[in-house]
Amino acid sequence: MRWILLILFVLLAGLQYRLWWGEGGRLELLRLRQQAQDSQRENAILRERNEELARQVMDLKAGNTVLEQRAREELGLTREDEVYYQFVDPAKLVPKAAEPQL
Repeated sequence: MRWILLILFVLLAGLQYRLWWGEGGRLELLRLRQQAQDSQRENAILRERNEELARQVMDLKAGNTVLEQRAREELGLTREDEVYYQFVDPAKLVPKAAEPQL
């Protein structure tokens, strides 16, 4: 009778090991759930970025206002009757290197 109980206990322990730590066990399930949550977060971020890009494309196709704004900001373009002023922060100016003395 003791041998049967011992064999049953070993079988139970083996099954429990596989349930918790084996292939397809609880630990793998938790890892896969975390991986799925990470993928969902990343997909949400990418979906928002795609929507913003789609809006920008529609704006560029619809009118010249956005195109003009981009030309001004990125290329520094001005109209013929405009004057361009650039304000420089003196604190951000890089001092010139001292001339070597001979």
